[in-house]
Amino acid sequence: MIRLLLAEDHHLVRGAFVALLGTEPGIEVVGEAGRGDEAVRLAAELRPDVAVLDIDMPVMDGLEAAERLATVAPACRIVIVTGHGRPGYLRRAMEAGVRGFVGKEHPATALAKIIRQVHEGRRYIDPELAADALALRECPLTPRELDTLRAAAGGAPVSRIARALGLSEGTVRNYLSAAVTKLAADNRHAAVRHAKDMGWL
Repeated sequence: MIRLLLAEDHHLVRGAFVALLGTEPGIEVVGEAGRGDEAVRLAAELRPDVAVLDIDMPVMDGLEAAERLATVAPACRIVIVTGHGRPGYLRRAMEAGVRGFVGKEHPATALAKIIRQVHEGRRYIDPELAADALALRECPLTPRELDTLRAAAGGAPVSRIARALGLSEGTVRNYLSAAVTKLAADNRHAAVRHAKDMGWL
């Protein structure tokens, strides 16, 4: 029996997944979560064999939850389910140790097959997302520019970013300006969104 944890922030979608996967032989849904942080807590408590995580969840997204699961439940295999195919997310997912990456448009029977495949130690990557990821350009930002952009993601002022990174405010402004220019963004908030969409943050 495959012990499954399911994390999806839309209650109706989560309920449908639980109902459909609950009818699949050999799969038992042992936990449900609506947020990434809840999924991490439940995984540590329940020790599921496989966790199916929606990529977009409040408080902690599916990719961050996957990274944390590697620490709190290292034996748990992870499948990321996404409603939109941003190829940069695939790279981040692979770096987090995710074994499956699938679009929400797949029927429950296909998801059940993918869960079994991942449980057996194999991978499943949506072929279209894989092709898009191969065509993805490399990140043009330096590690310091990425660090600064990451620190700016929450909307913190330059002074707070400078303190957090141990840099001068002028240096922070320079890094943010360089990132905005390299990403052809209108401002640092747009640069953060673009870098996240590409999987660089």
